[in-house]
Amino acid sequence: MSDPRRGGTRGRGPGRRPGPTETREKILTAARDLFAEKGYDGASLRAIARAAEVDPALVHHFFGNKEGVFVEAMRFPVDPSVLLPRIMSFPPDRLGEGLIRTFLHVWEDDERRAPLLAMIRSAMTNERAAALLREFVTSALLGRASQATEASPLGIQAAAGQMIGLMVLRHVLRVEPLASASEDELVELVAPTLQRYLTS
Repeated sequence: MSDPRRGGTRGRGPGRRPGPTETREKILTAARDLFAEKGYDGASLRAIARAAEVDPALVHHFFGNKEGVFVEAMRFPVDPSVLLPRIMSFPPDRLGEGLIRTFLHVWEDDERRAPLLAMIRSAMTNERAAALLREFVTSALLGRASQATEASPLGIQAAAGQMIGLMVLRHVLRVEPLASASEDELVELVAPTLQRYLTS
């Protein structure tokens, strides 16, 4: 008979509680399923906790809020709660510059650019991925941007579209001379247009 103190028994005993790592992964698995089934808006923290069979307080403990769960569950490499204050730290007459500099900072980071490209490519070919990305961008990103600025929803969407198009040309298609342009060149070129979108 194997001695459990020596690790001789395999598997988890019926009375043993799952450890933090196992619980965290269980929550993420439930969150992925719910986000895929109901979208970002339809998946509440309580529903995620219920599906994972854990207390809602544990979801808050591990991830803070629903955005945090989504970022982890979908491996989203940026958190709007971090990016938006960085953009809003620029004066109102330089919001366009803040937006493009923040986007460039994210996209020039190799570790964050790879999953962003994967998500965009997935959204182009997979309706589930497109729906998840669309709901997150609309609710968590653009919705918060609308509350933080005086820009119209249409203006914010136009600015986001300009930035996404710019990054696709720069990093996916690698169109020259855009692909090799410096940060300052892009800021000088694009910031005035973004500023108009955000303040008109």
